[in-house]
Amino acid sequence: MIQRIQSIFLLLAAASGLGVLALPFASTHEGVQSSTLFSDKVYSINDNIGLLILFAVAGALSIAAIFLYNNRQIQMKIGRIALVSNILGIVLAVILFWQDLAGIGTSAVEDGLGGYLPFLYIIFSALALRAIKKDETLVRSADRLR
Repeated sequence: MIQRIQSIFLLLAAASGLGVLALPFASTHEGVQSSTLFSDKVYSINDNIGLLILFAVAGALSIAAIFLYNNRQIQMKIGRIALVSNILGIVLAVILFWQDLAGIGTSAVEDGLGGYLPFLYIIFSALALRAIKKDETLVRSADRLR
């Protein structure tokens, strides 16, 4: 349900995970022809299909986890898978940027908001997993008292 705090955190994580789809990681003032990422002045997830898949999966799994409030164990597993997908997306984005660094040359690269959203996703997802674990502990302790 939405009134639970982990649902709010999962919703914020999904918003930041899917927000990466619309916002660029970095940009330059002019297109760099020798660069594969900055040839159109913008480095976004549309430059690589792997980035698109990883971040879309992370956002979609966070949305799916919101509706699994009845089964906290599966909700935690899906949350962990989404978190790993997001971390793999960050690693892939950094690897692609470092590989393309030589092609950029002396062009000034400005970071975009899309570069920070995956880190917000990690924070919100970790808070959601912590709240789910706390809720599971509370339910188990109540079951012991019966």
